[in-house]
Amino acid sequence: MQNGSGKRLYIQEVAPRDGFQNEKQFIETDEKIALVDRLSGCGYAKIEVTSFTSPKAIPALRDAEEVMSRIRRNPAVIYTVLVPNVRGAERAAACDVDEVNLVMSVSETHNRSNMRMTREQSFSQLSEIIRMLRGGRTRVNVSLSTAFGCPMEGDIDEAFMFDLMDRFAEQGIASLTLCDTTGMAYPSQVSSIATRARQRFGGLELTMHFHNTRGMALANTLVSLEAGIDRFDASLGGLGGCPYAPGASGNVCTEELVHMLDLMGYDTGVSMEGILSAGALLPGLIGHDTPSQIQKAGLRSKRHPVLSF
Repeated sequence: MQNGSGKRLYIQEVAPRDGFQNEKQFIETDEKIALVDRLSGCGYAKIEVTSFTSPKAIPALRDAEEVMSRIRRNPAVIYTVLVPNVRGAERAAACDVDEVNLVMSVSETHNRSNMRMTREQSFSQLSEIIRMLRGGRTRVNVSLSTAFGCPMEGDIDEAFMFDLMDRFAEQGIASLTLCDTTGMAYPSQVSSIATRARQRFGGLELTMHFHNTRGMALANTLVSLEAGIDRFDASLGGLGGCPYAPGASGNVCTEELVHMLDLMGYDTGVSMEGILSAGALLPGLIGHDTPSQIQKAGLRSKRHPVLSF
């Protein structure tokens, strides 16, 4: 066997939320639903479908209720949604979502820019949502943005971040995601943080969310694997970014991530053929090309005719 030796990994698709919320062209509701339905058959562990944020704040996802209520759910997939506050959580719960994703930044400056509140105010608000959902069927995931660096502050306070993780873990959440929001993570840093996170929070599902802003997303994935991480967010076509961090391009591309992991012998459960087919639809939905190199070059197994010179 190759490096992966058949180890099971869990790939979590974020394009319908994290990707689409950054697009200038509104994607019609029926097209969103059709894409999520297609992705539901591709073998993902989780799909982030939409965001129950104010339509004024994110008009691209103003159809959250309709999308969530009309998708065909695959019982093997966890359907998660981003919620920013108690009102959003109430809207999501009314749609019987499987999971809510709660987000705050490790960086005080980024949190004030993104959330319009201090970190402690965000923690208090998210804790209120956790208490509201406790005892129900809806899981809670907490995503910590700028976990590997802030474009305004630079290096983050790792001691503060691990303390924050402790405080959320004590509230009984199901999972934690560490987000490289602006693509500042680098392999030795990721290795250290991922190893410590696995040691301290082995009872939680831990996910890594990398951006490829500086071309290091796949390298950061490899060192995360060595540290024992088995869950990764990815975005079809490499869509996404952070509107509060100029220059922060999209998430790691799902097609590129799965292609690499398949070649290395890991079991991602994801159909390469299925996601290539779905990814080929994106330019028509968003009105421009995607960063996916696999869509451009094809799989490593692709063969070309002999050229004569």
